[in-house]
Amino acid sequence: MIKKHILFIGLLTVAFFSHAQSSSKAKALLDEVYDKVKSYDNIYIDFTSTIENTEANLKQETHGNVTLKGEKYFLNYFGAQQLFDGDKVYTVVPENEEVTIEDVNEDADNVSPSKMLTFYKTGHNYSWDILQNAGGRKIQYVKLTPIDSNTEIKSVLLGIDTQTKHIYKLIQTGNNGTKTTITVNSFKTNQPLSSTLFTFDEKKYEDKGYYITRN
Repeated sequence: MIKKHILFIGLLTVAFFSHAQSSSKAKALLDEVYDKVKSYDNIYIDFTSTIENTEANLKQETHGNVTLKGEKYFLNYFGAQQLFDGDKVYTVVPENEEVTIEDVNEDADNVSPSKMLTFYKTGHNYSWDILQNAGGRKIQYVKLTPIDSNTEIKSVLLGIDTQTKHIYKLIQTGNNGTKTTITVNSFKTNQPLSSTLFTFDEKKYEDKGYYITRN
């Protein structure tokens, strides 16, 4: 009986240190990614987004692109444009000739474009996951589990290019079974940007007859 207890305690100790080492490795890699992202003046990302839910028989795929500079962003996605100027979020839907202006929802579970490359810094437990080969590139996955048990997100897998330290893929799984996958097709940095890229011209849309809603 004593030997069994000693063996059990030994296994627990090995498991604990193995988890701690996994968490430490994962955090160290994420810190490298964070430092790399913060070193750029701006970032342009072309991506493919897939939303799947087997039970709801849902599968939707679309392409998009986003330009990031600090907290500001300009996003083209689902035929719409979204701009964050550091204060307000402006969503333009040409198909409906509609503009929505709203404050940022800091409590939202979804990862906003401005947080896509840095959201993992807080509020998560980390663990080392699988290593995959994607077209000759080594992609190391890190699994993030939200510390807050009330969140709608079950887990997030971040695939990181081990050479460039850039995020290649984000796979978010919700508690409702919905899986959102964002795959980076092109990652460009320090591009020449228009001085008005992150400025919303409300009059331009008023002149076009767009319906403008403020939330």
